[in-house]
This record gives sequence, C-alpha cells and structure tokens, in this order.
Amino acid sequence: MNLITPIFLPTMRKFILLGMLLSFLSFNLSAQNYQTYGVTLCGAEFGENNLPGTYGVHYVYPQTTEIEYFASKGVQVIQLPFKWERIQRTLGGPLDTKELSLITKFVDECAQHNIKVTLVLQNFGRYKINGVEHILGDNVVTVGYFKDFWRKMAIAMLDKYNVYAFSLMTEPHDMGKYSWASSAQQGILGIREVDRQTTIMVDGDNYSNPETWSKYNDNLKFLYDPANKILFNAHCYFDQDHSGAYKKSYDACSANENTGVNRMTNFVNWLKANNKKGFVGEFGVPKNDQRWLKVMDKFLNYLRANGIGGCYWAAGQWWKNYPLSIEPINNSDQPQMLVYAKYLPKYIQSANASKMNTNSSIAVLR
Repeated sequence: MNLITPIFLPTMRKFILLGMLLSFLSFNLSAQNYQTYGVTLCGAEFGENNLPGTYGVHYVYPQTTEIEYFASKGVQVIQLPFKWERIQRTLGGPLDTKELSLITKFVDECAQHNIKVTLVLQNFGRYKINGVEHILGDNVVTVGYFKDFWRKMAIAMLDKYNVYAFSLMTEPHDMGKYSWASSAQQGILGIREVDRQTTIMVDGDNYSNPETWSKYNDNLKFLYDPANKILFNAHCYFDQDHSGAYKKSYDACSANENTGVNRMTNFVNWLKANNKKGFVGEFGVPKNDQRWLKVMDKFLNYLRANGIGGCYWAAGQWWKNYPLSIEPINNSDQPQMLVYAKYLPKYIQSANASKMNTNSSIAVLR
C-alpha cells in the first residue's frame, strides 16, 4: 500500500498540467511565423528636381538615431529609397563612389542593430538626363542599362549579409508602349548573374495598386527567377484616389474600417491563384483622424492572416509636418506607431510571454 500517492496526487497533476502548458506555449512562441514588417526611411530620394543634386542640401541619408529608434521598436527591416541618377550618374557607367559609400554606411549601421535593409530604386519607371525624363525601355534608357545597373548594385552588396531585398523599381506607371515586365525580367537576370541569395521585390505597373493588380500585372506571373526568390510588391493607401496624399477627409474619401482589406483582396487572390509571395512596400495613414488608425489596424491584421509582410510609409528627418510620418517628435511616438507596434515581433513576443505567465499562474492555482 502506497500511502504517499493519495496525498501528493493533486499536486503532481498541477505540475504535469503546468509543464504541458509551458511546453505548448513555448512551442507556439518559437514556431510562430512572423511576417517581416518595417518602415521606409526617406531622404535619399528627395530633391528629384535637382539631380544629381547636393548632399545635405537637396537630399539626405538617415541618421543613426533614426535607426536606433526603430530598432528599439522591434522593426525588422528598413527600406532605403534612392535615385538611380545619383548612384549611377551615367547609364552603363560605374556606380558613384560617394553615393555608394553613403548607402553602404547606412546598411552597415543597420547591421549593427540587427536590422535588415531593402534597397529601393525610387524612379517610377524613368531616368532623367539633363532634366529630360525617359521611360525605361526606350532607345535611350534601355533594358540593358537597367540590367547593368542592378548587376553592379548586386556586386557592391555581395558582402552585406543584412540586405533583405533589392526592390527593382518603385511604382512604374504610364509606360506607354514599353513593357514593365520585360524590364523587370532583365533586372532580375542582372542580379542573378552574381547573387542567388537576396530576395528581389517586383512592383506592379499602374503605381503597384493592389486593387488593379490582376488587370495591369497578370503577366508578371511569368517572370523567371533562377533562385525563385521574388516578392511581388503592392502599395496600398486608403484615400479616395489611392495616392496616399489624403487630400480629402475620412468621410469625403467614403472610407470605412474595411477599406484597406477590400483594396488588398484582388492582390491577395492573385498571389494565391498563382502560388506567389507578396509584400506591401508602402502603406500609411494620417494622424488627423483616429478612424484612419482603425482602417490600418484591420488592414494589418488581414496582412498577417494571409502571411504578407510590409513596410510603413514613412519616416525621415526631413518630413517635418508630413501627416503620415511616424518619425518621433521629441522622442515621443506618433499615433500610427502605437498601432503598428502591435504587429512587430517584439510586441507579440512580449504579449505572448505575458499571456504565458498569466496562464501559468492560473494552472498553479487550480
């Protein structure tokens, strides 16, 4: 007869249940598939009417304090937009050493804070020569030059382990008789001649609008990547004209809590139908109406549910009174950041740890 068993059995059950609970929560915490979320730090693409322009006068690169701030928030990736005309001042020529040094300095500083970087060619399917804008694919700015640029950029970044992606071209639009898909294919091949590891982001024609993605960009499903590491990159804003300017009020835009979700549906369905992976490289809301924050919250929840990451637009020291900016003011978080933070791993891990502690206490009490 074992006299000890009846006395300790209830306690043993509690510890067994507690152990099972901890193991279960620990597994969920470690196995959870976090999407990559980040922010765009602007400045290097400014001064587009002064190309190449003067550094510190017409354009600027992000400061170390900005990187430190977003690292403290748990941002995983920072997008760095820059101008083609500055980094390669002559088509087919070498990359500008000064401009390249500014980019590599930024990438290295991000690495010190465990942040990845997406390098974004912010040119909208164009290249300016002596103030004259040429559409990518014409007989001046040929697809061969586009391939040449990305090959050289990939070579320059070969030893930068924290480069998350190369974003081929921001928001191509009104391409006329020139095919964005053909240009994108050459950009991909240029990178893959030297780099089979880094993800390549491909925006869509018509400003990368997710709502019209299948109409303007169905042919992008035929792009060939030898490394099979393409992320199709939509840009989604919630105002009436999809521009992100938010010139009209929430009510005048006929917005509602599901506006962001509804605008993403076409893009998400296209990804699923073609077994492709997606990203939202730009989204953002103004801080002048709390209702926009709810739209963004539901939009982000939809992205997470569909395994899609994204980057908030935008931050940067020169935005000043820009209503979408999440650049902190006097070290204080912007309202948009308070919502966005809920979708960053640092917040999720903290919330899960708190939940685990609460549930553990309940299990012991039982």
